[in-house]
Amino acid sequence: MFKQNVPLKDYSRYNIGGPAAYFLEISTKEKLLQGLKDWEKLSTRFSKAKQKIYVLGGGTNLLINEKGFDGLVIHNRLGGIEKKGEEIVVGSGVMLAELLDFCIVNSLSGLEWAGGLPGTIGGAVRGNAGAFGGETKDSVKEVVSLNLDTLAEKTRDEWGCTFAYRYSIFKTEQAKNEMILSITLALKKGEQAAIKKSIQDKIAYRNEKHPMEFPSIGSTFKNVKLDKIPKKWQETLAPSVRIDPFPVVPAAKFLVMAGVKGKKIGDAQIAEKHPNFIINLGNAKSKDVKALISFAKAAVQKKFGVTLEEEIIYL
Repeated sequence: MFKQNVPLKDYSRYNIGGPAAYFLEISTKEKLLQGLKDWEKLSTRFSKAKQKIYVLGGGTNLLINEKGFDGLVIHNRLGGIEKKGEEIVVGSGVMLAELLDFCIVNSLSGLEWAGGLPGTIGGAVRGNAGAFGGETKDSVKEVVSLNLDTLAEKTRDEWGCTFAYRYSIFKTEQAKNEMILSITLALKKGEQAAIKKSIQDKIAYRNEKHPMEFPSIGSTFKNVKLDKIPKKWQETLAPSVRIDPFPVVPAAKFLVMAGVKGKKIGDAQIAEKHPNFIINLGNAKSKDVKALISFAKAAVQKKFGVTLEEEIIYL
């Protein structure tokens, strides 16, 4: 059931990362539970440090180091989409593209903002992904998760998930040992052609504005809330303010004005097309990406007095 020394770069949209000591791909809750029971037996011979578990979804917004992960990586492929009126229950391993196709076929509106986003719906819930003024939390009615230590299930409503900007309870110590199993989304009936066009427009925008032709980690930094920007810069940056879903200045604006576009370290580059993307030109290493992140943050801090916050996860 377990594979050993599996190259994680093959499961990363960045094509960066070392091996997983142990690797388990699961597509059903039953396989997950059995795998966790088997892991409990197997890992008793390991040190505490090697008993750790990481849940891998679509491999987006994730920077994996070359040392890899000296424990168990669970590759989440929990699928299934069930329609219940204007609500749908979806497995956490379902890719957003598949979910949006389902919404088009069934004329369900509410997730159009996610057109072109990579990754799984489980990852979108965990990080409260958002774009074009919409956020995952806007449609979440209920989330079911599993404690990987006790195997106990827990159900939370939207408020129980404590959603905030690119944040949920699943990023905290309180729920660090939990894996999202399924999500109930409350959508609304819409006009199929309009839903399809809206999603396609978002995809076209990303293809035009983002460096989609290169492997990347996605958006590296969070947008900056207007009230976090020093007053002396607020007037200058006012034309760039957008609602996402509250007033923010895109991180890319700071990066452009700080003059970091095109900077390269090794085979990693701050993209000319959109500087909030750090692209892999072919053989980039995690240390190259980390160095560029530090370089960009220092440049923005020096010019604006603003500390950019990463949107990504380090493994």
